Parts: sequence; structure tokens; C-alpha cells
Amino acid sequence: MIPRGGMGNLMKQAQKMQEQMLKMQQELEAREVNASSGGGMVEAVVNGKGELLRLKLDPEVVDPEDVEMLCDLVVAAVGEAQRRAQEMTQEEMGKLTGGMNIPGLT
Repeated sequence: MIPRGGMGNLMKQAQKMQEQMLKMQQELEAREVNASSGGGMVEAVVNGKGELLRLKLDPEVVDPEDVEMLCDLVVAAVGEAQRRAQEMTQEEMGKLTGGMNIPGLT
């Protein structure tokens, strides 16, 4: 049995945590994460949602004779940046939730 007033306090705490999580999600979405491949010749920058914001290519990596290599480097850099963004989001949300795994947060 929940003590009198206990349910109201529990609801207030849940609401406060939800507000904190929303604020943190917005802050994380605004952060930028970068990764590179090809020894830094290709750099990808994504936001906290994993959306590609910028892509930088060193002119030396642009070889019309080897477009496939350039594509591989772009995919590698973007994939790594997205992985880092997801890792950052999980880490920050874990701090807020005390390590509880709450479905749908990330």
C-alpha cells in the first residue's frame, strides 16, 4: 500500500524526470559529434540525433579513378560519427535515469 500523499509525490517525481529528459534530449540534439576516416581525409559531423550536418573532403582523396574508395571513406566517417552520437546520447541519458534502461529514450 502506498502511503497517503505518496502517489502524488511519485507522480511529481516522474513528471520532473520526464521534463529533465526532454530538456536533455533537446540539448543532445544540438550537440555536434565528428569522426574521420582515411587518416583525416574525410570528416563527418553529425548532430545528437545522428543527422549528417557537414562533410569535409580533403582534395587529395578525390580521385576520379577511385570513386569507390571515396564512397567507402565517406560511409566509414558518417557511420562512426553516428555511432559516437548514439553513444553520447545513451551515456548522458544514463546519467539522468540512474542507469535504468527506459525504452524509447534513445
